[in-house]
Amino acid sequence: MARSTSAADLSVLAGHTSRVEALAVTPDCERLISASADATLRVWDLQSRRALQALRGHTAGVWSVAVTPDGSRAVSGSFDATLRVWDLASGSTLHVCEGHGTEVYSVAVTPDGTRAVSSSADATLRVWDLQAGRLLHTLGGHTDDVKAFALTPDGARAVSASWDGTVRVWDLDSGRALRTLEGHTDALHSVAVTPDGMRAVSASGDRTLRVWDLSSGRTLHPLRGHARDVYCVAVAPHGARAVSASADATLRVWDLRAGRNLHALKGHTGPVFGVTVTPDGKRALSTSADRTLRLWDLESGRHLAGFECNDRARSFTVSPDGRTVVVGDASGLIYVLGLSSEEEQPGWSR
Repeated sequence: MARSTSAADLSVLAGHTSRVEALAVTPDCERLISASADATLRVWDLQSRRALQALRGHTAGVWSVAVTPDGSRAVSGSFDATLRVWDLASGSTLHVCEGHGTEVYSVAVTPDGTRAVSSSADATLRVWDLQAGRLLHTLGGHTDDVKAFALTPDGARAVSASWDGTVRVWDLDSGRALRTLEGHTDALHSVAVTPDGMRAVSASGDRTLRVWDLSSGRTLHPLRGHARDVYCVAVAPHGARAVSASADATLRVWDLRAGRNLHALKGHTGPVFGVTVTPDGKRALSTSADRTLRLWDLESGRHLAGFECNDRARSFTVSPDGRTVVVGDASGLIYVLGLSSEEEQPGWSR
């Protein structure tokens, strides 16, 4: 796919020397934070597209990053088994959080900005006090890597997905496991929680997704249709639909209430590793081993636009206002693309 975007649609940010593994945009949409396998994070001005800070301190690749709700701090998780809390204005490290036994895969900040949660290859999640940089709870119970988790919108619970094939629900105040959700027959790669905090959707190597009732722990619907591993799932902001991404090179749109497949989204030519839904709930974005980012209409299932990176897309995010999508690739480049309104489709290569 040839790139054919206007200068206004596209900026390329260079600075990292290895894979861009994670991206986050501050709530005011002013700054971008990128995390790389080169062991650094970088802070960028999204308006001028200028580099502001290089955040150094990790001794191995940085796999994940999250921003506090006030936009003043970032939390990163690294292959060096630590988290770091950063002051985004000065670029200084506020806390080094030690406790995990091996690499940290994912980090998230609670909606009130007081705590961070991390997951690791050591089969645990950990809850941290962001003000003090102190470990509050170790959430143990999984028997294999915890690659993904999601927080409920009220920040009271975490829902984790593990390679041990189970989903677990945790109370973050007590550190106690509330439920273990069983039903998948292979490793779990992704989990998402509905906006009402009542249901979760998990994605597995067993080629299925499952919709769970978080109160009872019951499977509401098994979602079948993919022909290979399901790598990622995202829930729309209205909570009625989910979109899944699979090694079979397709995405699928699901009606969560009925447990029904609405559309199969075809266009990628390699495994699809990432998917997200735009803030208005009307479109989805996906990234694939075929090096492309693609934009889809969820109502019709129609492919709207695409963009080809120099190398495989490793990470991407949409700004909170829904006007910008940012993609990081395996070569270390970051692409900032305009995401137009529903009526004005972006000027990407079709």
